[in-house]
Amino acid sequence: MTSTHQPVSISPMLSELPVRIKLASLWISLMLLYLYADVFSFYRPGMIDSNAEGNMGPFTVSQSALLIASVLMLIPALMCTATFMFQRTLTRGLHLGFGALYTLVNIGNVVGETWWYYLLYGAVEGLLTVTIFVLAWRWRS
Repeated sequence: MTSTHQPVSISPMLSELPVRIKLASLWISLMLLYLYADVFSFYRPGMIDSNAEGNMGPFTVSQSALLIASVLMLIPALMCTATFMFQRTLTRGLHLGFGALYTLVNIGNVVGETWWYYLLYGAVEGLLTVTIFVLAWRWRS
């Protein structure tokens, strides 16, 4: 007995999407994961007390620290828009540069981490930023 039923594959559907849509959706996913990881961190014992004492993870809260954290979150948000606003050559370069930078940021975020949920988020975030880099690298026209 032969079956005429073909297995469902997501790959052909993904390959039909324009690269710009893929890249923008990856940056959106990355931002959401950053937000959820930070929100869940408030449930860690002592975290709210540490924040109230002026700490942001291992860093002391200051204008500089909050500015750096803001820039780190502004870039993924703006990359969603930049993906559609600029010509391919510039957009590709931005994705390559920021994809590589955020891969390093994600590695730095998990160094010394012991909480499993945060390691999971870090792994998925790293996978997303590597995917951004690879998609941009392969994006020729």
